[in-house]
Amino acid sequence: MNETLLDVKGMNCPLPVLKANRALRAMAAGQRLRVLATDRAAVGDFHAFCRETGHPLLAWSEEAGVFSFVIRRRADDPEQKAG
Repeated sequence: MNETLLDVKGMNCPLPVLKANRALRAMAAGQRLRVLATDRAAVGDFHAFCRETGHPLLAWSEEAGVFSFVIRRRADDPEQKAG
């Protein structure tokens, strides 16, 4: 499946989540975003972000200090409807 890649390695909290949120807003419902981060705080941050925003966190992993998160853009976005 096609994914958009967002590389935020080297950035610290809260930048990875803020940049992911911006990317997700520009995506169509159902599209996937893969985020690569090196900040250990990103694990908790992305879990909380997905829980609070309704974007499903499909998977996450860590390899050699790089965290990978796969997030699916939720189906409806009240913010965009209001805009």
